[in-house]
Amino acid sequence: MSQNPTVAARIARRIAEDIAAKPDQVNAAVELLDGGATVPFIARYRKEVTGGLDDTQLRTLEERLTYLRELEDRRAAILASIDEQGKLDDALRGEIENADSKARLEDLYLPYKPKRRTRAQIAREAGLEPLADALLGDPSLSPEDCAARYVDADKGVADAKAALDGARAILLERWSEDATLLGDLRQWLSQTGVARARVVEGKQQEGAKYSDYFDHAEPLAQIPSHRMLALLRARREEIISLDLDPGNDPDAGHAQAEARIAQRVGVSDQGRPADRWLRDSVRLCWKARLHMTLSLDLIGAAREKAEAEAINVFGDNLKDLLLAAPAGSRAVMGLDPGLRTGVKVAVVDGTGKLVATDTIYPHEPKRQWDASISALRRLCSEHAVELIAIGNGTASRETDKLAGELMKKHPELKLQKIVVSEAGASVYSASALAAAEFPNLDVSLRGAVSIARRLQDPLAELVKIEPKAIGVGQYQHDVNPFALARALDARVEDCVNAVGVEVNTASSALLARVAGLSGTVAENIVAHRDANGPFRSRRELLKVPRLGEKTFEQCAGFLRIREGDEPLDASSVHPEAYPLVERMVKDCGKPVRALIGDAAALRGLKPERYTDERFGLPTVRDILKELEKPGRDPRPAFQAARFADGVEDMKDLRPGMVLEGVVTNVAAFGAFVDIGVHQDGLVHISALADRFVKDPREVVKVGDIVKVKVLDVDLARKRIALTRRLDDSEPAPRRGEAPGAAGRGPRGAGARGGPSRPTSQPAPADNALAAAFARARGS
Repeated sequence: MSQNPTVAARIARRIAEDIAAKPDQVNAAVELLDGGATVPFIARYRKEVTGGLDDTQLRTLEERLTYLRELEDRRAAILASIDEQGKLDDALRGEIENADSKARLEDLYLPYKPKRRTRAQIAREAGLEPLADALLGDPSLSPEDCAARYVDADKGVADAKAALDGARAILLERWSEDATLLGDLRQWLSQTGVARARVVEGKQQEGAKYSDYFDHAEPLAQIPSHRMLALLRARREEIISLDLDPGNDPDAGHAQAEARIAQRVGVSDQGRPADRWLRDSVRLCWKARLHMTLSLDLIGAAREKAEAEAINVFGDNLKDLLLAAPAGSRAVMGLDPGLRTGVKVAVVDGTGKLVATDTIYPHEPKRQWDASISALRRLCSEHAVELIAIGNGTASRETDKLAGELMKKHPELKLQKIVVSEAGASVYSASALAAAEFPNLDVSLRGAVSIARRLQDPLAELVKIEPKAIGVGQYQHDVNPFALARALDARVEDCVNAVGVEVNTASSALLARVAGLSGTVAENIVAHRDANGPFRSRRELLKVPRLGEKTFEQCAGFLRIREGDEPLDASSVHPEAYPLVERMVKDCGKPVRALIGDAAALRGLKPERYTDERFGLPTVRDILKELEKPGRDPRPAFQAARFADGVEDMKDLRPGMVLEGVVTNVAAFGAFVDIGVHQDGLVHISALADRFVKDPREVVKVGDIVKVKVLDVDLARKRIALTRRLDDSEPAPRRGEAPGAAGRGPRGAGARGGPSRPTSQPAPADNALAAAFARARGS
């Protein structure tokens, strides 16, 4: 992108401050991004160029670059507009050039912004501006006497009152467009403002889930993101009103705001004839204009901040889920539980290929228990099944019990069962991708295939599902959908490229997430593979339609070809660095196949010997590390939680029980844990560790296997309070409710309850916010 050098330098300085880097590093990264390079490619293969910026810094850089370029475009447009009006002097230009935010820019532009005819403009046309200036400049004048001289029926000024009203409209517009005053009041109100929620009359019963907000006040600057989004949702549903008061004492706050305005515009009450009229004008300016405008601005800014934090929580959870431990190339039986409709069964071999399907009816109403065990035994025996993946939806525990009895009756099968999240499986089942992959398979059975495959390789299977449908977000339906989609797509891209992709087995959905590859090119790769057989080398990818040298440069290092013609193609070493490896091979006197994995030989090489003008020490060290353990998977080793026998329903839970579970979601207020009772419990942030925890992800992430203690079970509200602090006892009672009410609603309905604070008093609004969060995730 061509850009004014001064503007580019200003942007680079701003971003460098944001990501703790140098402007030269930012400029180098920007040049690469503008040239079509992707973040994963730059982070891994252009470390020397950017000075070692990592993927997190680069993602922030990319986001800030977009914002600041939009800011500069807006700055240029504003300058041009004011210049065309002939009102751009050096002082105003300087202020606009130094504006560091869109809000400041718009404040400066406000007086010059083309607008419809206002009351102030009509008053000016009637010749009333001299009256406004006279009273403001000399309050010793009598407003009524001065106004009488401006009465003119032909100009629409019928009497002195009309003249004074017009003069006041001029002052109100002038003051409310004062950029300095706006900036001062915005900063002051952002620090002192108190968000006050009140129930809308008659909505108490309809909005019972938001009862904690019916009379709630909290400093705007201190409201956590999840509570801000919950408040906004309650307002959107017209259950509450939400106002921004200037402090805990609204009357005193309004008076202070009026005093700030009066000081700025030179109004004081000294008992002069016009002082009262001017003070009333100041009061009206605040109450009728600035308070409302600034409240909307600040609540909007708080919403944007809360959305950004919620999107970040979603992204972090998604990353943890995508990078969960894969079971690997083992035959898996997927069970999609159901009652009346039966349990759908799908068996996939070690490569993920579907080899068998069935539907069994072990539960009500048919209760074909023994026949179902027999059918499962036969399938496991015929296809050498090692793992059983059980979806965690309706009838999950009943189906888990069935699998357990199968294992007990037939130990010779050496089976292991794991309950896995089935979030998004139904979305995949009905997708065009699933239809293309299994055109002759019933939709209900496709879900079982997805459940089986996501145990083998969560990343490869979950990329087929729209990230928002995976269900690990916080208030995902309350945030900007475009910002959410962009952020989640970036997380998926980072995860896929961190692991690498087997080009000869990957689906088009997975290939499309590789750096540099579009959906069309990914489909072309699969089509070429189907028509010509497996790729023997990375260079063969250049035969794929629409995959040129530039695309190859971006994607090649992230694609793997095992057992191909070139051993390095199975590693993350980029083809551009193969000549460098050849130098290492020559020095060692070993063929490349022998050198790969030979830690002693590789550690004997001095990295400095192989640096040149293109490859610096960071890249050389990365190559040596990769050659030592080529194609190393960064994901953890596979393990599974073991649910307690006899604990299959909430009714089986008792306070004090210590259970093993799986973290299914992490929110700003705590973590939800599946303990095998169809209802996830909540470990509040205060009960996650024996120390203060600011961010739950400091101690847990999605997919972690944890031990928890049951603190409280609320069957009526379907809430379970858990703690990881195994010495904790019963939680402190809440205001107006049973102690420790917390948990998540049935997975099938997607409902969730509110969080408890097992060892400390909660903020009163946490109940409803967790319940709203639950519905947001499930809806």
